Amino acid sequence: MNWNDVASQLFGTAHDIRADDDFLSGSATFDGRTIAVVGSTNHAPIGYALALRQAQVVLDTMAHHPGRAIFLLIDTQGQLLRRHDELLGINRAMAHLGCCIDLARRRGHRVIGLVYDQALSGGFITSGLIADACDALPEAEIRVMRIPAMARVTKLSEDVLTALSASNPVFAPGVQNYLSMGGVRALWQGDLPAGLRDALAHASTDDRRAIDGRERGGRLLAARVVEQVLAA
Repeated sequence: MNWNDVASQLFGTAHDIRADDDFLSGSATFDGRTIAVVGSTNHAPIGYALALRQAQVVLDTMAHHPGRAIFLLIDTQGQLLRRHDELLGINRAMAHLGCCIDLARRRGHRVIGLVYDQALSGGFITSGLIADACDALPEAEIRVMRIPAMARVTKLSEDVLTALSASNPVFAPGVQNYLSMGGVRALWQGDLPAGLRDALAHASTDDRRAIDGRERGGRLLAARVVEQVLAA
């Protein structure tokens, strides 16, 4: 689903979201309240410039509209792999974006991320995974890396990793596996306004991903490790 369809189903004509190349920004009226919208489209690789543009929207929202909810529309193939951006400090720009989102949450802004198409790697880590809730559409694609790339990194064969992915979500791409691991809070099935309404009302401001992963059977040990570290 493209961002225009998502915006139309959520807000009808009550929004001014616009695309500037791969960059999305604007505002929308939802259930009588104004929310800020920022994100990306066209499977955008998140580079130095795009990360800073997204961060600026978050900073402007905090400065001019205290407490306003922020809605992240996520469609990214990950960080931009280009020497120019590496030299400019893409790592610092993406960290800046993540820090801005975290600061907004600490200041009382509800931050909701929706993976409406694709979410990979660093472009996803510094946006949706820092939100109060990272939700997704059922047809979305989420992964850190494909199995062939995972095989090159881990030195395990693709056959071994394919077999592991059948029983362990940690080794498998796909939105259902991220739901099982707790990386995705919920899937928005059909009624998109109901999904956003639920996220705004009920998403926890605490990080429940390890707990959700344990309860859903997709990541059994992370919560126990966290509990042991906190108790030490």
